[in-house]
Amino acid sequence: MKGIIFTEFLDLVEKKFGIGMVDKIIAQSELKSAGAYTAVGTYDFGEMLQLMTHLSHNTSLSIDDLLLVYAEHLFHALVKSYPDLISHYADPMTLLASIENHIHIEVKKIYPDAELPTFVVEDYSKDKMTIVYRSDRALYMLSKGLMHETFKLFDVPVQIDFEKLNDKGTEVRFFIEKKAWTRIQ
Repeated sequence: MKGIIFTEFLDLVEKKFGIGMVDKIIAQSELKSAGAYTAVGTYDFGEMLQLMTHLSHNTSLSIDDLLLVYAEHLFHALVKSYPDLISHYADPMTLLASIENHIHIEVKKIYPDAELPTFVVEDYSKDKMTIVYRSDRALYMLSKGLMHETFKLFDVPVQIDFEKLNDKGTEVRFFIEKKAWTRIQ
């Protein structure tokens, strides 16, 4: 797993829970890296699992909830670092539909050894999309969070539901639907 995922995760932990929590989850984990990460390095996914598990235990937040919070942080960090990846998109649906044939191709240029999830668009219209996520890492909640952040960036309300296609969560079908703005009276 690319180091930027680790460095941004620890940055989030520090911002939300303090530097003491960063030190605590690193000390509680058995990390080959000793918790020293660089954005361009590559590290074992098991280290991320340990860090997330210890953070979950120390905060009483579920890993799924932590992944959603992390998605918000990671999305903003990626947009800030790589604005050209999304700058020519005018609509969140178009951006999501292009993950495999544009975004991931560009990511591979930056990080050639990145192991990315796959996203297969099964159905796509102006207002609805069905997309299947596949990854051995089962970080579908991170993907859901990144999708939500994409719609927030474009200021478009959205409903995102999903169904796990297997118990592990390594294959998940997302149902994405733009919602109409409603005025509260």
